[in-house]
Amino acid sequence: MVKQALRVAVERAGWCRMAANRGGAGFTLVELLVVLAIVALLLSIAAPRYFAHVERAKEAALRQDLNVVRDAIDKFYGDKGRYPDALEELVRERYLRAIPVDPFTESDATWVVLPPPLSVQAAGSVYDLRSGAPGLGSDGRAYADW
Repeated sequence: MVKQALRVAVERAGWCRMAANRGGAGFTLVELLVVLAIVALLLSIAAPRYFAHVERAKEAALRQDLNVVRDAIDKFYGDKGRYPDALEELVRERYLRAIPVDPFTESDATWVVLPPPLSVQAAGSVYDLRSGAPGLGSDGRAYADW
């Protein structure tokens, strides 16, 4: 009863008239092309925004990773009175759980380790850390200079 009433209401509204004229064979090529054109238009609007957002997220992750490792280096220096000899020493001494992965190079082996400057009289060889990723950030500075 409800099915029949719904079918009558839909037919009166004219929604099924085209399908009834075709015998319910499906969609025409023109209808499919119109739908594909609309989908392509929506994707052309959304895709650039998506990729820009992914880039910003990687930059935020890189900034956070650099801050965490630099903080661990400072804590190591405060506790031991020297800088670590390698990033692995920060993990071994439990200042870090693991060496973070550079979000741009997707590797933990591409970090550029900077030794202490000559003006600093301290032992060790890890004074600062930079990204080994090529390219410029959204602020115009190279990732290697962050």
